[in-house]
Amino acid sequence: QVQLIESGGGSVQPGGSLRLSCVGSGRPFRNSAMAWFRQAPGKTREGVSCIDRTGGRTNHRDSVKGRFTISRNNAKNTVYLQMSSLKPEDTAVYYCAALFDVCSAVPEPADIFGSWGQGTQVTVSS
Repeated sequence: QVQLIESGGGSVQPGGSLRLSCVGSGRPFRNSAMAWFRQAPGKTREGVSCIDRTGGRTNHRDSVKGRFTISRNNAKNTVYLQMSSLKPEDTAVYYCAALFDVCSAVPEPADIFGSWGQGTQVTVSS
């Protein structure tokens, strides 16, 4: 089972930037496509971005295209989410997860392999 720890969240003003990090457990991490999800208060969890196991293919939901970038460093067992031009609508708890299939579309919560971690809070407000 993949064990993941998210970090890097915080509070920023609209237009600001944050970089989230997710550290995994090793070989299972390197062999899996990875994804970021988020859940805002009162809303269901939604997929944000995914990246294939080598970093060559990515997908993003439309609302974050051009603002968010997902990347990974397999040597460090880490996946990142660089967020820029942040909007209040981006406020949520952000989670990373391994996918049991390829990153061919915006990820869905049902696509994850393993369990959810604690997540990291991102708050965008003035």
